[in-house]
Amino acid sequence: MIHHTPRVPVADLHEHVGRTVSVSGWVNTLRLQRAMQFVLVRDHTGTAQVTHRRGGPGDGTERAIEDLTVESAVRVTGRVVANPVVKLGGVEIVPDAVELLNRAEPLLPIDERSGPEHRLDWRFLDVRRRPAAQLLFAVQTTVEQAMREFAHGEGCTEMHTPKLMGTASESGAEVFKLGYFDRSAYLAQSPQFYKQMAIAAGIDRVFEVGPVFRAEPSFTSRHATEFTGVDVELAWIDGVEDVMAFEERMLAHAVAAVARVHGPAIREHFGREVVVPELPFPRITMAEAQRLLRAGGWDPEGLKEDLDPEGERALAAHVRERSGHEFVFVTHYPAGIRPFYHMRSPEQPEVTLSFDLLWKGLEITTGAQREHRYDVLLKQAAEKGVGTEPIQDYLNCFRYGCPPHGGLGLGLGRVLMVMLGLESIRDAVFLFRGPNRLTP
Repeated sequence: MIHHTPRVPVADLHEHVGRTVSVSGWVNTLRLQRAMQFVLVRDHTGTAQVTHRRGGPGDGTERAIEDLTVESAVRVTGRVVANPVVKLGGVEIVPDAVELLNRAEPLLPIDERSGPEHRLDWRFLDVRRRPAAQLLFAVQTTVEQAMREFAHGEGCTEMHTPKLMGTASESGAEVFKLGYFDRSAYLAQSPQFYKQMAIAAGIDRVFEVGPVFRAEPSFTSRHATEFTGVDVELAWIDGVEDVMAFEERMLAHAVAAVARVHGPAIREHFGREVVVPELPFPRITMAEAQRLLRAGGWDPEGLKEDLDPEGERALAAHVRERSGHEFVFVTHYPAGIRPFYHMRSPEQPEVTLSFDLLWKGLEITTGAQREHRYDVLLKQAAEKGVGTEPIQDYLNCFRYGCPPHGGLGLGLGRVLMVMLGLESIRDAVFLFRGPNRLTP
């Protein structure tokens, strides 16, 4: 049995000066000179220089280094030596042994000039070669962990709801249909009905992180056919304001965690400052937003009740100018463009007690108070032309004492996209799924 010297992460090498250690990683670059061989080895924590003088006794190390190719997986064992000339942390490794664990083919399929689609074809290599791409997933981990921590602290129970449904959910919008034994099933495009069912089941506050499927043939930089949703549902609320207050506190908590853990790394790799937002976030009604934007010359065809991406950006710019805030809740969306289960305002029955949250002009969340009264739900479903038979299991939740409740759905990829200033949602996930992409 081979006993290996303990593996040390590259970032910790400076703590081991004078000792013999082992580093495992990939060959980043090779500089093979007449007298010296230099290998830069990269692991998930950084890059180290391996420096070898040719012509040592029985020099198997020289031959081993000559056989290397860029991106080969290697294990290097050697002494850590302080050398102020070395830019990479002021240390280098003088090797006793270089072990080739898996040789990379000499011609890599991607390089710095590769276009975004080609890079997605070779995503594992793309991520491996770019520290910024790896940082993304570290940030994602921190965001999710902080949101969970906040939700748990607020008394939420984490749930896992089905992604296979017997009928098309919600408004029967774009869903994926698939064969299910001798009948059809659909992929859930939201856990909406199920998290409301959990509220009806007496679970006071519900939290879920899970996949969401949308069969929209959208080719924008912010749409995906499969993405990760963060969903919350809160029972016994006094109004939709309770939901917005929960969300702004959750996001401020998550952004603060990212700033604390990754602030300097994000500055280095993405050139962004992570700014912890002040509470409360600004709020503006859809009617006010429309008036304001139209006064500024925004007038897209056929958008009397909603905002297009340009309108969202213009509104965000206005709010930032006026309040210095990057977030804004747009509230009281017209009933005509919201699902049947959104509660209507008692004072203005033509608007819903709902909201979208924009961050730097990108919509990251939709939320609302839900209609919990059975008779009103039936009436609103009929108005929208929603057939009640396929959703009878859902409607049954409201026949036996369902409390007032509301919640929100947030796109994790969009949060990362805005936070890190990414150009496309494709860069905010590990393996993107869109209308034209089902691989790798």
